[in-house]
Amino acid sequence: MDGSDGEVEIVLREEHGETRTSDFAWSSAFVARSHSSSPRSRPASPRAGHSIRDSPFSPQHTPSKSRLSYAANSYSPPSYSSPLSFFRLENWKLRGGLLSRIGNSIPLKQHPRARRKPVGLWRRKRTRGLLMLFGLVVFFFFMNWWMLSRLQDPDLEREAGLLSHPLTSIRGEWSKFGKGKRPQRVLYNRLLALAAHALAEAEDKPGPRDLWEEPLGPASAWKPCAYESDWEPCEGGNGYILVSANGGISQQRVAICNAVAVARLLNATLVLPRFLYSSVWRDGSQFSDIYQEEHFIQYLKPDIRIVKELPMEFQSLDLEAIGSLVTDEDIIKEAKPSFYLKNILPILLQNRIVHFVGFGNRLAFDPIAFQLQKLRCRCNFHALKFIPKIQETGALLVQRLRQHIPRWQPIDHNLVGPFAVEANASGQKNLAGDISRYLALHLRFEIDMAAYSMCDFGGGEEERQELEAYRKIHFPALTQMKKTAKLPSASALRAEGRCPLTPEEAVLMLAALGFNRKTRIFVAGADIYGGKAGMAALRSLYPNLVTKDSLLSSMEIGPFQNFSSQLAALDFIGCTAADAFAMTDSGSQLSSLVSGYRIYYGAGGMPTIRPNKRRLAGIFSNSAKIEWEEFEERLRKAIRQSKKVQERPVARSIYRHPRCRECMCKTDDE
Repeated sequence: MDGSDGEVEIVLREEHGETRTSDFAWSSAFVARSHSSSPRSRPASPRAGHSIRDSPFSPQHTPSKSRLSYAANSYSPPSYSSPLSFFRLENWKLRGGLLSRIGNSIPLKQHPRARRKPVGLWRRKRTRGLLMLFGLVVFFFFMNWWMLSRLQDPDLEREAGLLSHPLTSIRGEWSKFGKGKRPQRVLYNRLLALAAHALAEAEDKPGPRDLWEEPLGPASAWKPCAYESDWEPCEGGNGYILVSANGGISQQRVAICNAVAVARLLNATLVLPRFLYSSVWRDGSQFSDIYQEEHFIQYLKPDIRIVKELPMEFQSLDLEAIGSLVTDEDIIKEAKPSFYLKNILPILLQNRIVHFVGFGNRLAFDPIAFQLQKLRCRCNFHALKFIPKIQETGALLVQRLRQHIPRWQPIDHNLVGPFAVEANASGQKNLAGDISRYLALHLRFEIDMAAYSMCDFGGGEEERQELEAYRKIHFPALTQMKKTAKLPSASALRAEGRCPLTPEEAVLMLAALGFNRKTRIFVAGADIYGGKAGMAALRSLYPNLVTKDSLLSSMEIGPFQNFSSQLAALDFIGCTAADAFAMTDSGSQLSSLVSGYRIYYGAGGMPTIRPNKRRLAGIFSNSAKIEWEEFEERLRKAIRQSKKVQERPVARSIYRHPRCRECMCKTDDE
């Protein structure tokens, strides 16, 4: 008799009262084991809704009550008190399945295999499915780990010649604290690894031709001509203008040129400008510590009258009390000449003196008279020359950057004067070849720039607290603005291109442009935010990296220590004399002055790399997915567009864009 017949037999025997208690005991134990989700050693729990008395092992148990209490509520079997009912039972079982509905509830006496075989088969299938799913998940994570590790595999780096600078060294340096600085976090691990392999493959290959060149034809069509002065001298009879410039050397230089133009506009005598002490720059240098006083006074003598000090009768005046003190808050940014004629000239005529405090960027570039604009160019490119001490050390710096190969350029004399090394033979430049060529990189990523930008650089909460504390001390107005106004978020600022490039973004830019690993790079700038860890990526990918501190001995650079403006003057010379110059922040005053100086004196042969930070932000935002070839193509296209030669756009700085009729002459052969 098979299992199904046995079940029916047991049911019929129950109906006639012939079933023994021992049968129920064996069946109940079997049902408990077959429905347990744990091994047989685990005891079966009583069914929900039933007490211990309902168990077949209970003394109060009765077979008929037990069977009815275990039956399914929604399926009642037909009566089987007659043979006809038996066949009805079989028919009902085939249609709905009596055993499938009540087999798990009614304790049946049957062979164990009849019940355990289907349950065990389902359990084995479920176990195999779970094991296969678990194996697939493990395989997926293993493949991802293997692919990522291949990007940084030491064997691959050894084959590519990168054993001396594995990418792990970048992470190691990044994880260390710089001297007194907070560690930075690498944001572009994947791109840095791809850049390292790309540089290794192209180490002995020449870079793209336009790396060291400008579009020579259009660029060389412009010649310097701001040195010409063709108007009557200014007697300065309306009074005296005194300027106290703030900021670093770049802001001070702009303030000087603007003061010269305003003095001519108001027919006033200019007192030799003074420099305010800044808590940011911490430099007490004055005009005579950086620039040649006599040259400045004599060169501009045909334009304005300049004196070194105020007359005695004005030195004891309380300028604030008499209303002659004018601050940046009193003058709108880039004010037009009409503003000075309407608001400043009456004060000058009444008190015979006006003291401008600050005066950084307080004179517009357009609209302004042709000769007045030309005077600003003459002041910037001709009247302001560094003192001999700075010129001599700057010339030594340039010689070592060119590896002592004598190579003279027209710009050298304007930078370092009589200390320029001239090459007698015109062929020496070609003889030197690429050996003496170097790239200058201005990393405008000091803590003041990072704090003022309001951007996020990947340092987390610790970075935000540090920059906020710096803002409270040095930029209190910005801190107050954060409390009273809704400022753009850090991500919005980055998308708009208003964040300075980090050192790792700068090194990715250089690698994508095609500068090979052997390129000699002069890095200008003060202490980089993040210290040595912040420079780890740049030093790892470009080991031939130098600074003024590494090229000059302690005795040579010692006289300039603790004078940030004088140190910045050395950076200015090293960047301006470079064969190629790359900036990381187009809004930086030093970068703008350097690029303008190179245009004015470069004769179309001194290229400058000006990144469009908005476009670069869009490229870097896809760093997790973009391939290196696409990254190179998109970045080169963005940089190539910024190297186009064009005249100065309206209202743009003549210090940065001197290609205009007021500053340069355009030849007729273009």
